[in-house]
Amino acid sequence: LSLCNKNMVKMDTNNDSKAKHDLLLDVCMAAKFEAQSLIRYHPQYQNKYGDSQICTVLARSFADIGDIIRGKDLYLDHEPGKQHLEERLERIFANIQKENGDINTLKPEEVREYWWALNRVQVWKAITCKAKEGDIYSKTANGNTTLWNYNCGHHVNQDVPTNLDYVPQYLR
Repeated sequence: LSLCNKNMVKMDTNNDSKAKHDLLLDVCMAAKFEAQSLIRYHPQYQNKYGDSQICTVLARSFADIGDIIRGKDLYLDHEPGKQHLEERLERIFANIQKENGDINTLKPEEVREYWWALNRVQVWKAITCKAKEGDIYSKTANGNTTLWNYNCGHHVNQDVPTNLDYVPQYLR
């Protein structure tokens, strides 16, 4: 299953204000379209590979989007369009940094981390917007279920029910 970033590659980077305000919309639209594709093809993937739950699949894709936004995608050089996307994101984040005095002392990679931390809940909501009530995201520790969310945790307000976006890509 691959990341569909068709909306993200079309982002306008020439208009500083527009780029800043459209980034969240474009990332959320890319997440939504990615989820639709993953949900549509999940049954045949599950038939071939076993018990992979759709919420886990969405969480891993969410983590991949986080890696792309934060400039940590290990597979950047393997697809021609990804380098173009990375260049556009670098320009967008430079524009965001230039416009926001509170973050103008941050390094470029810190600006990207800052943006992701502020917006990850919205991206999670976008990627889980088509999850069904029966799609349950749960965590188990020491044999006890510690977290249980219907619709893959779509209705969270403060915390995303996964931290996979902070797990290095090569460990997922």
